[in-house]
Amino acid sequence: MDTHRLHHLLTDLLRTTGLVLMDRAVPGHPASLSQLFALHELDLRSGLSQRELAERLGLEKSTVSRLVTDLESDGLVRRERDPDNRRLYRLEITDAGRRLHREIASAVHPRYLQWIEGMTPAEREGLEIGLPALLRAMHGEPRPPEE
Repeated sequence: MDTHRLHHLLTDLLRTTGLVLMDRAVPGHPASLSQLFALHELDLRSGLSQRELAERLGLEKSTVSRLVTDLESDGLVRRERDPDNRRLYRLEITDAGRRLHREIASAVHPRYLQWIEGMTPAEREGLEIGLPALLRAMHGEPRPPEE
């Protein structure tokens, strides 16, 4: 295995994915990648706390606090006190935030489909096995027992 080649491929994948997302962002709304990922998480999981969102995004709590403040000032997210724990805020995506997330997703999704269609069935199968394994390793989860 050539670890340098894999390193360069992963770097290129991250750069390309980031550029595609930024290139396809909704014109007139300069959303950062972190904001786009936050909207995605909040659209999927309503009522996350800022700490939970920070964990999902892999960001520091202070960074997420600023990110949420920006999203809130743009009318894309609102903070609501947790009725069971008044010290916590729960984050809710607004209708405007949901619309923006869907606009971005609909602009980016055809590109993903184009990439997948450009792969052979064996390459797609390899990704379906390799990407979850890579993510598991990145999250520090144990390897499954070998068969």
